[in-house]
Amino acid sequence: MTNPLRLGIAGLGTVGTGVVRIIQTHAEMLAQRAGRPVEITAVSARSKEKDRGIPLGDYAWEDDLVDLASRDDVDVLVELIGGDAGPAKQAAEKALLAGKDVVTANKAMLALHGQALAEAAEAAGAVLRFEAAVAGGIPCVKALTEGLAGNEIKRVLGVMNGTCNYILTRMEQAGLPYEEVFAEAESLGYLEADPTLDVGGIDAGHKLALLAAIAFGTQPNFDGLAIEGIERVAIEDIRHAADMGFRIKLLGVAQMTGRGLVQRMSPCLVPAGSPLGQLQGATNMVVIEGDASGQIVLRGAGAGEGPTASAVLSDVMDIARGTRLSTFGQPAIALRKVRSAMSSVPAPYYLRMTLIDKPGALAKIATVLGDAGISIDRMRQMDHEEALAPVLIVTHRTTRIALDEALDAMAGTGVMQGDPVALRIEAV
Repeated sequence: MTNPLRLGIAGLGTVGTGVVRIIQTHAEMLAQRAGRPVEITAVSARSKEKDRGIPLGDYAWEDDLVDLASRDDVDVLVELIGGDAGPAKQAAEKALLAGKDVVTANKAMLALHGQALAEAAEAAGAVLRFEAAVAGGIPCVKALTEGLAGNEIKRVLGVMNGTCNYILTRMEQAGLPYEEVFAEAESLGYLEADPTLDVGGIDAGHKLALLAAIAFGTQPNFDGLAIEGIERVAIEDIRHAADMGFRIKLLGVAQMTGRGLVQRMSPCLVPAGSPLGQLQGATNMVVIEGDASGQIVLRGAGAGEGPTASAVLSDVMDIARGTRLSTFGQPAIALRKVRSAMSSVPAPYYLRMTLIDKPGALAKIATVLGDAGISIDRMRQMDHEEALAPVLIVTHRTTRIALDEALDAMAGTGVMQGDPVALRIEAV
């Protein structure tokens, strides 16, 4: 009989428990599909006594994660602890150094240390796989590394944080302000312990950095991302966008340009009738544009026990079958360091600002935009009773560099109260 693939599971939270449950429930099916048994030999977690609703008595227990990675009866370390450094990184390094394969859902660790870990894997003849780190159950890593390997990728974009999409969808559907929906999401357990990882765009930014590395053959460069969260999106913005036929999404976009690699994670307006515009609730969507394939749209659950555990098992099954791929789709030593660039691709922008209601205020703003080479598509001053006037402007196509120049100049006009909200209108 073919030797079994022996797993050490590090972390028995939601995802780890899901992985164990799938292997226990579908052991025979997995063995048939892999051509060999897939077995768990050892596990590690914070508490041995906690009832996780699954039997664990047949597995060796390790209190120390690094000890788990060192066991002779573990062929693959399945790292589901999380954290960009600390025990998770130490265990991954230990396993790779010993020539063991590593499957991880740890997007932060890979976004920050993926290049070094990929090189370590190659040096040891091991593989490092991370389907579960990006967009939960959506097989977008496999799509880029395998299904679309014959394409020059033109652009990768998508909604990669279900919590943010839930908040924005809920605001629109219920007509509720951001603060109220944020509190609701927190009470439902949708937010990370540090909510800024979600609403600040950091979690989704980690995912985008990994997809960009595969798509463009570059070293992961999280520090090169321009990141803006959804904290300043108000219910007024949601309503104005809807009036114009758009919806607001926290959108990640990666694109190679003549100036370098553009990576941005920010709230954008997208056409309401587009696949991204129709995405509701906590669902994720990744859109990949290849020169031969055209536009490919992948949609599914971006988190949760089942979807994420399913993604972990996809990597485990590849290893069991003998499929051994480079971490980012090509040898790590071949990944290029590229210059980070601000988007030079022009687009219209939505601007919402509050002006002091006095003669000439609107004219000053229009002059500032004109001086920056930005023309106005439409401008509207909202009804108001106080001395402050809400104003909505939609520009014609312009670059972010020109817009930032204009925004800086607006601050010196003396007619603006607070900072404006500026959202790109993305062509999808």
